[in-house]
Amino acid sequence: MPLPSPRFGSLIRVSPSPSHLSVRTIAADDHLDFIGSRRSASFLQTPAWGQVKAEWRRESIGWFRPTATGDELVGVALVLYRQLPKVKRYLAYLPEGPVIDWESDELEQWLDPMVAHLKRAGAFGVRMGPPVVTGRWSAAAIKAGIADESVRRLGEVAPLERSPAGARVASHLAASGWRLQAVEGGFAAGQPQYNFVIPLRHEDGTARTEDEVLKGMNQLWRRNIKKATKAGVEVTRGTAEDLPAFHDLYVHTAERDKFTPRPLSYFQTMFAALNAEAAGSGGGDPTVEIRLYLARHEGDLVAATIWIRVGAHTWYSYGASSTAKRDVRGSNAAQWTMISDALAAGADVYDLRGITDTLDADDAHVGLIQFKVGTGGEAVEYVGEWDLPINRVVYKAFELYMARR
Repeated sequence: MPLPSPRFGSLIRVSPSPSHLSVRTIAADDHLDFIGSRRSASFLQTPAWGQVKAEWRRESIGWFRPTATGDELVGVALVLYRQLPKVKRYLAYLPEGPVIDWESDELEQWLDPMVAHLKRAGAFGVRMGPPVVTGRWSAAAIKAGIADESVRRLGEVAPLERSPAGARVASHLAASGWRLQAVEGGFAAGQPQYNFVIPLRHEDGTARTEDEVLKGMNQLWRRNIKKATKAGVEVTRGTAEDLPAFHDLYVHTAERDKFTPRPLSYFQTMFAALNAEAAGSGGGDPTVEIRLYLARHEGDLVAATIWIRVGAHTWYSYGASSTAKRDVRGSNAAQWTMISDALAAGADVYDLRGITDTLDADDAHVGLIQFKVGTGGEAVEYVGEWDLPINRVVYKAFELYMARR
């Protein structure tokens, strides 16, 4: 599949000359309508995500280009403002955004008015995660890298493709004073720099079939999906009322896998906010959609997952599984159901979200990569998250504050 330069496909190609763009606050409905007019964008750039992140002040902003008939909306972003303790200054954060023309040869015409707007809003610094792809690797290449004792990092493996557009964006940001945020093991300061995705379309744009996707998986994945079916695992769609059951299993998973779980209220807010945007579509195909999947075996909940769709991009967002009955492969059954439903929804990609860049067989993180590599997809690297200090004194204080946390 050809490598798109933006993270979620060609988000915008608005004009060869973006001169005289202006940025201002827009209504959430206008923001969502613009997202809905595009093939895809990150769910972290939808108005609803601002409601999920209730501890941040939120704002929808738009880029406008003057025309003979009035200003035309040509780009949008969700901005989350995190206040620095004791002072009314904010870090302005645009997760996996903004949604602009990242292929433009005049990026300063897009970014300069954005920074000026955020500065007027009280921002001492800006952090953004440009949705721009820089490279991708095949599952076969990653598998070979893990087996090679001399290989430790994904970057040591030859990629399928490197993106000149991604390199151009990184070069422009560095030259303009933006700072790439530190990455530890492939995880950036906010969102992951490396994701693993399953392309759901051929190079000519036609949809892959379920059989084609299944054949692309390794033997273990195919065997586990068959095993779940033979064992009688049933996967159903849940509702908000099922979130406590999901959360109980999620907390169990967190204890087993040693990570800090989010509270139930977080998932309830996420479900309510994203479903509210889906309901706002007026009965048509929703721009934003969230689903809960429950895998049961003989009445026992053995796995539960959360699936999100924005346009033609689908994500596996959260997952949980029981330690008991792991042999019935409830997680594989849930994953296959979500992939099948992504195909049925006409999606371009099924995104399994973050991985690290380690290929060291002795690294604890490599198991996550091996699980996802089994789906037969691709590892994708993005340009990463970048900071621009606006007030250098306050930004330095912010860095010190974060270092002490």
